[in-house]
Amino acid sequence: MTRMQPTSRHWSARLPFYYGWFIVGIAFVTMAIGVTGRTSFSLLLPPLIDEFKWDRGLAAGAFSFGFLVSAILSPFVGRVVDARGPRILILIGVVLMSAGLMLAPYVTSPWQLYATLGLAVGGGANMMTYTVHSQFLPHWFVRRRGLAISIAFAGAGVGAVLLLPWLQTIIVTEGWRASCVAMGWLVLLGIAPLALFVRKGPADVGQNPDGDRASPGMLAARRAAITDHAWAATEWSLRRAMRTARFWWLSLGYFLALVAWYAIQVHQTTYLVEIGFAPLTAAWALGAVSIIGIPGQILLGALSDRVGREWIWTAGCLGFALAYAALIGLEHWPSPALLYFMVFAQGFLGYALTSVMGPIVAEIFEGPHYGSIFGAISVSLIVGGAVGPWMAGAIHDETGSYRPAFLLIIGFCLVSMMAIWIAGPRKIRPVQGRARPS
Repeated sequence: MTRMQPTSRHWSARLPFYYGWFIVGIAFVTMAIGVTGRTSFSLLLPPLIDEFKWDRGLAAGAFSFGFLVSAILSPFVGRVVDARGPRILILIGVVLMSAGLMLAPYVTSPWQLYATLGLAVGGGANMMTYTVHSQFLPHWFVRRRGLAISIAFAGAGVGAVLLLPWLQTIIVTEGWRASCVAMGWLVLLGIAPLALFVRKGPADVGQNPDGDRASPGMLAARRAAITDHAWAATEWSLRRAMRTARFWWLSLGYFLALVAWYAIQVHQTTYLVEIGFAPLTAAWALGAVSIIGIPGQILLGALSDRVGREWIWTAGCLGFALAYAALIGLEHWPSPALLYFMVFAQGFLGYALTSVMGPIVAEIFEGPHYGSIFGAISVSLIVGGAVGPWMAGAIHDETGSYRPAFLLIIGFCLVSMMAIWIAGPRKIRPVQGRARPS
């Protein structure tokens, strides 16, 4: 259970603002820089292939290798967050990513590419972006959990909008090596100092979730908001959680959602060009998805604090399903209006999934081992992200069309919705807008 009483006095307890929102600000900056550091691989790939004449699959495999490393690391990351807190992991992630980026200019062979932009950058990103932040940010908030996490994760979209054009400019004017070095320094100097202020939960700085003052009324209200008291009173270890059907429904729902997310992210541009759109228009569509995803994450994340996490997960999965349906429709009716609809559905609705991934697990398996449990479930997330692009590409190679893959993934979205409703965080701890009156 989340600790309600401050366990120590700390200088931050006397701050005139709630320390949790300071943590959200740190997370926002970390996500903006850290996620961009990983996704900048897409900008580096063309000049790398052009210089070294490597096969496209061989070079792109370094990015997939980074995902594999992330999947292997996720359970370990969860255990460290539970035992030591997130600060040490974020700092290790900074060292790994900055070292990988700064050593990348010396790459001369594929194994070195895999070691730097794959292993170091991918592993470092895992330790300081979505996975680790989803494991401790939910501790800081109860009533505003969805809003806080959505603001933090919106940093990834802002980073893409602001930093990727800057990196592309460096690549064009000074070369890909200079871009790697510049990003490496930004990771080191932009994240490391802020990470020193990160704490696992409000009790570590003498505060309570949401900045509430501890009182009998507050504690009673929190208890009244619990629907399944027996479940909530259980101290969930990873082993115990894995024996429940809810754990596996969550894993299935998250896996299928990430298949949908990354398949469209990787193949969307190629598909649009294949069906007749100009490359510049296709590139604009991919960038516009990230931009419109920023307000979508924040607004729907905040709404999840009122209507429940399941509804926002449903909206996110529906967004991806509609985006795939629109892509299929664009093959026959290549209208700008349908392209705009695809961008809106994918960005505004689909990207809202990130705002509830952490809260869904926290409200079911809240407790001292939550980080380990989320880390284990994150394996399904990361594997889904790796399987999606491969599966869509393999189906296209076999059939000569993306349509079968897109139709299959629409089905995956519907199953993912169902899985989260069955897991049912509302059956354990309804959000503020759904809590029963005391």
